[in-house]
Formats: sequence, structure tokens, C-alpha cells
Amino acid sequence: MMLPLKLPIKIGLLLLAIFAAGILWHQTQLTVLALAQINPVPETQRLVSEERYADAASYLDFFLAYDYVQDNPEAKKLEADIAAIRRDPLYQAQKFADGIVDGTSDELVGQVAGVTTDFFVIGDLRDLAKQGTQWLRGEEVDEILAALAAIGVAASTAQVVSTVATAGSGGAAAPAVGASTAVKGGTIILKIARKLGKLPTWLTKLLPQAADTVNKTKKLDTVTDLFGDVYSLAKVKGGINLLEKTTDAASLKRVARVADTFGDQTVTLYRLGGDAFLDVALKAKDLGTDTIKLAATYGQEGLRVLDKVGAINFVKYTARGSKMAYKGDVFQILARLLAFLPQWLLAVLVAVGAWVWLPWQTLSRLSQRFRQRPVNATE
Repeated sequence: MMLPLKLPIKIGLLLLAIFAAGILWHQTQLTVLALAQINPVPETQRLVSEERYADAASYLDFFLAYDYVQDNPEAKKLEADIAAIRRDPLYQAQKFADGIVDGTSDELVGQVAGVTTDFFVIGDLRDLAKQGTQWLRGEEVDEILAALAAIGVAASTAQVVSTVATAGSGGAAAPAVGASTAVKGGTIILKIARKLGKLPTWLTKLLPQAADTVNKTKKLDTVTDLFGDVYSLAKVKGGINLLEKTTDAASLKRVARVADTFGDQTVTLYRLGGDAFLDVALKAKDLGTDTIKLAATYGQEGLRVLDKVGAINFVKYTARGSKMAYKGDVFQILARLLAFLPQWLLAVLVAVGAWVWLPWQTLSRLSQRFRQRPVNATE
């Protein structure tokens, strides 16, 4: 039998039970409202301090699509300052020279120059000549660059042959042209990655063997799929940074699929969400690309919450949260505390509140009366 409790205590426990039930009922909403959107200014300033102006512009540009950053005067000034630096003729000339001489650049003008020389056989012959000179001098030869240049020469040759065959067959050989172009594009980004020290270990082990196979067979079949996935990264800004994160051919294919979906924003999204972004990005058909981008402004936690609650709830509750923004950090802290209260604790509070308000005396009398009722022998 329940020991008698004073009315104020019972009322307090009832209020706690109602409060706990309300949190359980609205926990999904509270989880979304507890999220905090990223302020891109500090990270952009860090990139600027490292003179990584192209990366800084790309990172900040992603966030400027959202009102909370668009209305930030500091972010707008930073955008203007970066744009002024990147428009400077001396800066552009230096980046162009980097592309011609080294075949690497973080700016479009340098990338175009580097890719133009590399896309034709000129760049591959340049790299082979450099490695040959180093060998003649008794200096260390970069086997990876030499292997990539060799594959690049084979791909350039295949391009010419396929183009002639396509013209002669009325277009029937067009797929072969596309395959050789993808391999050629793959060699370009791999060479740039090697020169920047961003080529993953698994590829450094694979490429010399691949080049040897291509050289022996005179065919690109064995590298077409691999280099095709690399080419997908070559077509997005900062694709080298994504390439560096891969661990094997399967992870490369996964990242390539994501890059095909999110284009030039893939690198920034990965910077914000890491593997959580890759996991959610593969569900873009169901969740929607715009919703995933919105979730990324909340970082990894935002992407995980999106994956958990679904696109409709996430968009609905973040819209409500933006309307409550005037309540500031206090509201957000409160929402975070309530959202992450253990469910077992909330369930216990609800159970205790229900327990103390059950009519135990009435139930006890009914139970006794039932037990004392005489049993009819004819039944």
C-alpha cells in the first residue's frame, strides 16, 4: 500500500511528470532547436592569415547563401577584402606562373594554365624530362610522377587514336574517347596531388604497378574505372583535398559519387561535416541536397540530427528556431539541456507522477471486497 504523501509533494511530482512527458513528446523538436549554426568568420580569417585566399573565398561563399551570415557586416567586409586580393593583377600573374611552371595552383587562372599544358602531352613530356634529368644527375627520381606521366602519354595517344576512329566510324567509337579523357583528367589531378604531398598512401603503392601494366598491354582498361573516379574529383574545386582523405578504391568511388552530386561545394561540406557528411550525402535523393547543405551549417551534429529526424522535421524545426533567435544563447542552452536529458530519467519521472496519483485506497477497498465476496457453490 502506498504511504500517504502531503498534497504539495504530490502536486510537485505531478508537475514534474507533466514536464517530463512534454519533453519526451517534443524531444525531436528540442534536439533540432539545440543546434547552433557555425560562424564562418573565424575559420575564414585563419585561411586568410595562411594566404589561402581561394580556400577562404570558397568556404565563406558557402555560408553567404544563408541570411544569418549575409546579414553579418564582418562577414561581408571579409568577403570584399578577399575579393580585392584575388583581383590584384600581380596576384593573378603569380598564380598563372605557378600553373605553367609547376602545374599546380589554388586559383582558377593557374589551374587553367596547368591543366592546359597537362591535358596535352606537353605536361607529361615536361614531367618525364624533369625526372630523366634528375636520373642523369644521379638525383632521386619520383617514380610516382614518372608513372603518372607515362600513363598520361598513353592516354593522350589513346585520345588521338579514338578521335580519328570516331570520325571514321560516324561516332561509334565515342565511348573510347570519353574513357581516355577520364584517364587523362585523372592523371592531371594525381600529379598535382603528388606535387602538393596530398597523394594518399594506397595510391602511391598502386600507381607504379598500374603504369607498368599500361606500358605492357598498351591499353587503359585496367585503370579506366579508378582514374574515372579521380576525374570526378578533378572537376570540383579542391578535389585534391577530398582525394587525400580516401583509403582505398571503394572510398574513392564513394567520394566521387558525392562530388558528382554536390559539385564545387563538396570540399566545404566535407570540411564542415567530415564522414558524417559523406554518410548523409549518399542519401541526397531522399533528404534533398538543399536540406543537407542547411544541416551542414550546424556542423557534424546537424548532419547527424538530419539523418535521425528526417528532412521534413529538420526544416520545420530549424525554421521555428530561426524565429526564436531573438531569445539568444539562453534559449539555446535551455533547449540543449532539455533535449539531452536521458529518456530513462524522463520515463521514471512520468511513472512516479502517475504512481502517486493513482487512487490506491479505493483500489485497495475494491480488492478486499472482491476477495471477501462469498463463492456460490452452484457456480
